[in-house]
Amino acid sequence: MDENIPNDNPHELPIDGTLDLHQFAPNETKEVLIEYIRECKRVGIFELRVVHGKGKGVQRRIVQSALEKHPDVIKFWAESGSGGGWGATLVNLRKD
Repeated sequence: MDENIPNDNPHELPIDGTLDLHQFAPNETKEVLIEYIRECKRVGIFELRVVHGKGKGVQRRIVQSALEKHPDVIKFWAESGSGGGWGATLVNLRKD
């Protein structure tokens, strides 16, 4: 690969139902989440875990705002217990 050619897709993500947003800046969060939902539906994954971290809650608020408006989201909630607490959000998607 030529080092002088910019890579438009620098983050290769496995489509396995878990999206870890730690490697993304807050201004990338919504776009990454929406694309990940699209890809999960395409491969038949309808239960997601979105890891946004606890921190100040910036990414969590971005994630929740995007999920509230997304037509393929049935419901979402904060993961409880040792699974992440407020650091992760679980999502159920429509199967249509």
